[in-house]
Amino acid sequence: MKGETIAAISTAMNDAGIGIIRISGEDAFTVADRIYRSKTGRKRLSEQPSHTIHYGYIYDGEQVIDEVLVMLMRGPRSFTAEDTVEINCHGGILAMKKILEAAVKHGARPAEPGEFTKRAFLNGRIDLSQAEAVIDIIHAKNEYALKSSVSQLKGSVHRAVEEIRGEVLYETAYIESALDDPEHISLEGYSERLWEKNSAWKEKLQNLIDSSENGRVIAEGIRTVILGKPNAGKSSLLNLLLGEERAIVTDIPGTTRDILEESIQIDGMSLQLIDTAGIRDTEDIVEQIGVDRAKEYARGADLIIYVVDSSTGLDQNDEEIMNFAADKRMIVLLNKTDLAMVTSEESLKERLPSACVLPVSAKENRGLEQFRKVLKEMFFKGELSFNDQVYITNMRHKAALMEALDSLKQVEESLEMGMQEDFYSIDLMAAYEALGTITGETVGEDLVNEIFGRFCMGK
Repeated sequence: MKGETIAAISTAMNDAGIGIIRISGEDAFTVADRIYRSKTGRKRLSEQPSHTIHYGYIYDGEQVIDEVLVMLMRGPRSFTAEDTVEINCHGGILAMKKILEAAVKHGARPAEPGEFTKRAFLNGRIDLSQAEAVIDIIHAKNEYALKSSVSQLKGSVHRAVEEIRGEVLYETAYIESALDDPEHISLEGYSERLWEKNSAWKEKLQNLIDSSENGRVIAEGIRTVILGKPNAGKSSLLNLLLGEERAIVTDIPGTTRDILEESIQIDGMSLQLIDTAGIRDTEDIVEQIGVDRAKEYARGADLIIYVVDSSTGLDQNDEEIMNFAADKRMIVLLNKTDLAMVTSEESLKERLPSACVLPVSAKENRGLEQFRKVLKEMFFKGELSFNDQVYITNMRHKAALMEALDSLKQVEESLEMGMQEDFYSIDLMAAYEALGTITGETVGEDLVNEIFGRFCMGK
């Protein structure tokens, strides 16, 4: 791969205002010279300064393909740290394909999925955690996911991992040096010092691991199940949150019989909303299947939205829901407050002291602003900051952190048992290697290929 010049279309393959063809490698400027002509026909791109833009035409032989702007970036001051040319053309699919074909015909080869970012990693421009943040930015589904991915691209995970990794390496080297040269380097009292440092490393790793739950919610959204007895207003609430008539609403109990899944954005957060069949005892086989599915989904939910009909009293169906979801994170929406209230906030708070009870009216669109505030406070303490706090959103990173933590626990056990110092260095090195898989310093070629193979073409 090294030395080869690659090219690909880096924008979506559909009709648009602008399309971009990227060329990267040691012959990028040479390839561009072969297909580009300025308006006067005399300007050679290879003779122009870096980080400049040039107006002209792309040719295939003597045939004009398109009128373009060409951006030049000489390595290492480019994304790949290589000489890079980006051709901005009109965004027609045919025009982009013709320009790419011309670049390939004149010395480039088609890039593989993720190969530009892979080159940035291999050339030391970014580490592996930052490379994975690139694809997370592309796939970000909400404002928080985007902020988290940008924070990781700027090196938040890299800095957190490398701080611990550097300290672990220092202590490992100290032990090895002391064992090799005991006359000049003493290990007297070293166990106490290592115990303190190891405890601090463990705490930092555990904090990073604990952040992965918030990280998952940031990246994937809050798995939210709407529960309630029939005709409590669950489907009306779903339609209100979606801003469209997605669920069928009638006065007939049991209208919703199957699971209805939708994704919505609320103040930068994603909710994976699941509207379920009303919870009640029923002899209708189809409806009972829907009730069973509702309970199954609720067991794996991050949040239960329990919709209560305030115009009626609590009954056995409500009792079943409250008993079933009592240990879950829950927001109770006391619906139909536009009608005479039979069930009060106080009575629900007595029954569900750990839940947040909010009076709402889906019919009159009242109370949902408070719902949004409570939701953000419940999951993100009102606000998320990506300046100092690191959130682990990648499960590969979490697995590596857990592996490193296990190795440090082994160090702790060896210290408690008074083992020889060389036992410490073995487990310290294992922790160092595990953390290195996050940044990419200790990963094999197969894993690198697997990670970048998940990227889109042109990135």
